[in-house]
Amino acid sequence: MAKKYFGTDGIRGTVNSKNINGDMFFKFGLASGTYFKTQKKKKQIAIIAKDTRLSGYTLEPALVSGLASAGMHVYTLGPLPTNGLAMLTKSMKANMGIMITASHNPYYDNGLKLFGPDGLKLSDKIEKKIEKLIDKKIDKNLSKPKELGRVKRLEDGNREYIKIIKKNFPKDFNLRGLRVVIDCANGAGYKAGPELFKSLGAKVIATGIKPNGLNINRNCGSTFPNKIKSIVKKHKAHIGIALDGDADRIIMCDESGNIVDGDQIIASLAIRWRNKRMLRGGVVGTLMSNYGLENFFKSKKIRFIRASVGDRYVKEKMQKNNFNLGGEQSGHIILGKFATTGDGLLVALEVLFSLRKGNKASNFFNTFKKTPQILKNIEVKDKNVINNTDVKNSIKIAEKLMKGQGRILVRKSGTELKIRVMGESENKKLLQKCINIIKKKIK
Repeated sequence: MAKKYFGTDGIRGTVNSKNINGDMFFKFGLASGTYFKTQKKKKQIAIIAKDTRLSGYTLEPALVSGLASAGMHVYTLGPLPTNGLAMLTKSMKANMGIMITASHNPYYDNGLKLFGPDGLKLSDKIEKKIEKLIDKKIDKNLSKPKELGRVKRLEDGNREYIKIIKKNFPKDFNLRGLRVVIDCANGAGYKAGPELFKSLGAKVIATGIKPNGLNINRNCGSTFPNKIKSIVKKHKAHIGIALDGDADRIIMCDESGNIVDGDQIIASLAIRWRNKRMLRGGVVGTLMSNYGLENFFKSKKIRFIRASVGDRYVKEKMQKNNFNLGGEQSGHIILGKFATTGDGLLVALEVLFSLRKGNKASNFFNTFKKTPQILKNIEVKDKNVINNTDVKNSIKIAEKLMKGQGRILVRKSGTELKIRVMGESENKKLLQKCINIIKKKIK
């Protein structure tokens, strides 16, 4: 049975629409609080962080009210990267953590990402159980007056997150002598990002650190990496780092301004980890991972498995196969040795740790040749158009034409009213033809 509220990565949509409003966030808080307070803990605790969207000011109080009404004690942390919330959920021994964010989406969207006490995103099974509670009558889940939760604001979330990250590296690790450009997308990492690298001695050139509630992800961050490219060149920096709105994605660029996507970062880290005997099992990618990456791992005799799109599914495959590295082309990268979910800052540190002995970023990232790829995001009124007979037939025709020369992937977006059509082939003319065949039928 399909889920009603949860998508690929939590709950997401346009603010003050069907699900993203104060009324629904109260219900989300009440339902998730009711589910998680069944854990045998002395104190029932939920912690909440958010990105910098204007709508956070209206949605957070509603969510807090729902959780407290369920009998959960709530700690609010303010703007904090998503993995910071995951780490603190675990270190504070909380029942649950909730991140209010719409990740890389524009300011007018918002949503939720839920984490369990282990710092992991929830399974489909748990999400379905919470959905049943959301649709129950409110008075069924309300606590008695004397059992209501209390609410407290914690101001040191970013500082504690940075402490946890730095513990993963040797005490003498520093970035002195490195010029680092970081674009925080006017999002959740705008405090922690520059502070982390400065604390390690780097000369930091920071942009996207002046959020106003409306400029998150706007012409900046991981979805607009040309910004770091130009700043790296201007300041002759050693590396550029671009985060998304909740800082769980990272796109980078080398000292020459070449953009480096998630697949390239994963390939570089996999080789380094294997050489250091740190790589366990192999690497998990997704259906969107570049075909060239798969061939590269095959040539290096590194196991490679594809998961469904979404870092939650990557993590599940990593756990199932006992792998400790996985991620997505979009920049969600999970370092299983250190984290339970994607973390742009942690990945950046791991890369910088590799460059500390004078190695150039361009050399580190020079691993494999990408297969030409085209991705079209087609806006639709109903994502079920993908099941239309004509659309299905067009996909079959494209796949038949492409056979032996590449691959085609057509899927629903998990968070937006879009169909994503992706194709890969060295034959660029054929690739464009196959994409257009499908695109025409969907439109």
